[in-house]
Amino acid sequence: MNNIQVQDQQGVRIICFNRPEKRNALNLDMYKRVTEYLIEGEADNGIRAFMFCGKNQCFTSGNDIADFLNNGDLGPTHPAVRFLYCLLELKKPVVAAVSGSAVGIGTTLLLHCDLVYADDSAVFQLPFVNLALVPEAGATLLLPKLIGYQKAAELLLLGESFSAETAKQLNMINDIVEASQLYEFALAKAVRLAQQPPQSLQATRQLMRPHKSRVQHQMHQELEQFSACLHGEEARTKLTKFIQKK
Repeated sequence: MNNIQVQDQQGVRIICFNRPEKRNALNLDMYKRVTEYLIEGEADNGIRAFMFCGKNQCFTSGNDIADFLNNGDLGPTHPAVRFLYCLLELKKPVVAAVSGSAVGIGTTLLLHCDLVYADDSAVFQLPFVNLALVPEAGATLLLPKLIGYQKAAELLLLGESFSAETAKQLNMINDIVEASQLYEFALAKAVRLAQQPPQSLQATRQLMRPHKSRVQHQMHQELEQFSACLHGEEARTKLTKFIQKK
């Protein structure tokens, strides 16, 4: 089974996570494939927007912890690291359709999307501290900027799950859509973006993100701390128990 499904439709590259036996948890091969699809899409003039979604009523349950424990060197060539920096550097707009679990990277990657839609089943969580780790994808900078320090502290430090309604109230998603209509609704928005004049669209997107270098620096700091935590006894114990429970 191909754990990443990709198709190009009306100028939109649709990237779907498809690993049902692991609730679409992302392993290193999946990160590698997604990054390749994004880079190819950026270079293809026929692709003018991207869309992320998950198969089987699940966005993604986060990182494949066992894979990370076995590949803990988070250098620049690490597939997850390459994906994060690729996400930051995208010039073309990104839409996400979120159904079911959106855990860890499933929530932090949304901070880099331009439009995010979810259905009532969507459940978001940032459980990094719970697992004796730190957040990634620039979340420690982007989330407080988006929703304010106090609410970001609540989500990041307590690591509790929250609903689509809460995410909407916090302006983390654009809207809540009926489950049966979510995919088509989000795709229609992505197609609309793809039909916009690309130069002005990309320039406007860039102007709305003036702190990219700061986000890049924050991501670097997060990865340093993440790597240090990942190799620590506290995280090893927590993550091993997490894997055994699963």
